[in-house]
Amino acid sequence: MRVRCVIYARVSGKSQETANQIDILTSWAEQKDFKLVEVYQEQESAWKVGHQKELARLKADAIHHRFEVVLVWALDRLSREGSAAILNLIDSFKAYGVRVLSYQESWTEAPGAIGEVLYAIAGWVAKMESQRRSERTKAGLARVRKEGKHIGRPKGSKDKGKRSRRGYLLRYAK
Repeated sequence: MRVRCVIYARVSGKSQETANQIDILTSWAEQKDFKLVEVYQEQESAWKVGHQKELARLKADAIHHRFEVVLVWALDRLSREGSAAILNLIDSFKAYGVRVLSYQESWTEAPGAIGEVLYAIAGWVAKMESQRRSERTKAGLARVRKEGKHIGRPKGSKDKGKRSRRGYLLRYAK
């Protein structure tokens, strides 16, 4: 019987696409003779707690043993919250008999105890990359403010179209 696998693809912004990840991971699944049963796609930041609905659905499906392997482009697609978050995710998948394989981190396929150390390092690296990106953005905004330039919409501008309020009440009603 062929190993059942799923793909989890995530990008951080609405203007980005998961198609590149999905194409490569689908080919990888075929090379490994895995049976691809589902693709979970997400266009959400890894930092927004509760916004990764597809990741939550993926974990729920793992509980019900719908697959044995999760394929990801890189471990930072699962989380950028650091070592503990990555280790918790990997351990929760392991508890349900599911392996997580990363296309970019080929060591995820190797058996042995060294995996936990490498997962922790990968989680730490993902968190540091995210923090550095944030620092660069904040430094750029500070420089622009220092130059006296306005950041954001021009004063007095009006929306031409109706704004989407999807989720507004849920987020701010608390």
